[in-house]
Amino acid sequence: MKIIELPIEYEFNRQKNYIYPSLIIVNKELTLVDTGYTNFLTLIESEILKNGYGVNNLKNIIITHYDDDHVGSLYEFKEKYPWITIIASEIESKYISGELKAERLVQAEELLENMSNEDIEFGKWFIQQLKNLKPVLINKKVNDGDVILDNECRVVATPGHTSGHISLYFPRLKSIITGDAAVKENHELVIANPQFCLNVEKAEQSLIKIKNLKAENYYCYHGGKFTL
Repeated sequence: MKIIELPIEYEFNRQKNYIYPSLIIVNKELTLVDTGYTNFLTLIESEILKNGYGVNNLKNIIITHYDDDHVGSLYEFKEKYPWITIIASEIESKYISGELKAERLVQAEELLENMSNEDIEFGKWFIQQLKNLKPVLINKKVNDGDVILDNECRVVATPGHTSGHISLYFPRLKSIITGDAAVKENHELVIANPQFCLNVEKAEQSLIKIKNLKAENYYCYHGGKFTL
């Protein structure tokens, strides 16, 4: 069993950026954690192939939360690889499947009302990005403490960034995949984008929660792998 981070390079506002989806290998079966923005499928496929694995062996996709940089290519993956099991928290699954209006969209629309003229165009663009996301049905809904992936992974509820955000704890590897519950910044773990957290207090509590698990490796979606 192992975890591989997949550095995905892209350009935004003429600047080079990276995200770090994770690939989990358990008993030769592959699980991808988060799918990047829309149209990132080929970028992620390429990184998986670079590491010597065939995407046809992809069994699961786990979504940590419903933000466009995490679920953007989920629909494309499910279309191309229909056998994949999609896993998400009970709460986030309602937004991913389109059953409920996404929290992030509600937040973005509320923020738009008070945006400066400089920011309003970006705000409108971001709202449209969220509205363009295609709903995907969740095959397996999980909750805090659930054990998945042949009992190697424990689901850890880490609300704050969004209400149903989850992280993934691998006791045998002493590793955590944090999603946006933590990011690597200046050689330390901090909460991601506190200005956009739906509940900063809960986000801070969730960061303490995953730090208290005493892992040695934290796989952060933004910033990359952090090793104590």
